[in-house]
Amino acid sequence: MKAKSVANNYRFLIILLLAMIFGAVTGALAPGFSHSIAFLGTLFIRMMFCIVVPMVFASIAGAVASTKSRKRAGKIMMVTIISFVLTGAFAAFVYFLLCQIFPPVTAAWANLPKGEVGEHATMTEMVLNFFTVEDFSMLLSRKAMLPLIIFSLLFGFSVNLSGEAGKKVAEFLDSLTAVMMKFVQIVTYYAPIAFFAIFADLVATYGSQITESYARALLLYYPVCFIYIFTAFPLMAYIGAGADGVKMMFRHILKPAVVSLGTCSSVATIPTNMEAAAESGISKDVSDIVIPLGATMHMDGSCFSCVLKIVFVMGALGTPVHFSELPAIVLVAVLSSVGMSGVPGGGYIGEYIIASIFFPNNMELAFPILVAIGNLIDPPATMINAAGDYVVSFMVSRFVDGKNWMKKMSLQEK
Repeated sequence: MKAKSVANNYRFLIILLLAMIFGAVTGALAPGFSHSIAFLGTLFIRMMFCIVVPMVFASIAGAVASTKSRKRAGKIMMVTIISFVLTGAFAAFVYFLLCQIFPPVTAAWANLPKGEVGEHATMTEMVLNFFTVEDFSMLLSRKAMLPLIIFSLLFGFSVNLSGEAGKKVAEFLDSLTAVMMKFVQIVTYYAPIAFFAIFADLVATYGSQITESYARALLLYYPVCFIYIFTAFPLMAYIGAGADGVKMMFRHILKPAVVSLGTCSSVATIPTNMEAAAESGISKDVSDIVIPLGATMHMDGSCFSCVLKIVFVMGALGTPVHFSELPAIVLVAVLSSVGMSGVPGGGYIGEYIIASIFFPNNMELAFPILVAIGNLIDPPATMINAAGDYVVSFMVSRFVDGKNWMKKMSLQEK
């Protein structure tokens, strides 16, 4: 991959990070000015609030509606989704334990407005509001993201099962998704200005605690990602094809990993993953389903970051994180990952979902903090997400083509 191409893919991320740094410096040196420009950040947040509901509905419902799986393909898809959910849940569980041992925020941020500390949804509220809302109009609220995801999945399945009658609806959903992606892209051009203002105001309000908290978060996240690659990935390959699978995986995984780091996009890594899968002897129909589906659904790295984000904001708010909240956090980590698109930066969808579920009363504070963490840890998260799509195809092959699928493929090639 050319250095110029890598630079182009990371250019916006670098600009955004520089805006955050300059904003933090401005907040420390000119707190009065920083407070006066806070509205520039609020403008961006409110625009994203308006975009996210139709975007989540169109992307999820459209993806399910357009799926053309029958018989063997249906079995492949079922095993694939189960694999994605299990690996994502495992990643979230492991990272939750690590955050209990090494909390990213050791002390609540000072100067929080009275009445905001600890205001997050309780377990009972999350369970009650998990599947649906009282009225259809409430699905359009920014505080009903999980019910919207469930509704979108069911709507997509309904369109898919309608056959020819649902074809035009599926096409409309695909078109709407493309339009909303462009909408997000347009709004994102304003993001550097917004994050300059947001971080200037945050540092002016909460001081040096912000720098310390983010540093601890990064020191915990980056090493864990690389440890995961050399422990969980070999385990998945071993489950899929034994010791030979582990050797094959390490022989071909470097290229997808490098491409995902260079592009910072799971979707952009699809062709390289397809090539690696073919060279590993994985059936074409398996790779044709697992890898594209994984670009938007398989998000182990994002599950890591989701847990980190939730625990981080809870720590900043001074809210203790108990093991009783583990099921809810793991569930949200997996489901919010499904809502993320395979584009650089994830379109801020995952951050929005997390904020709306766990911090509905603190969204304007939580959302920019979550997005900042997302930008800082996006490269290694994308690498795990994208390269992991190739590794999961080993496990799917094991359950679809049998225990000795790799040996059978080798004999067929001969």
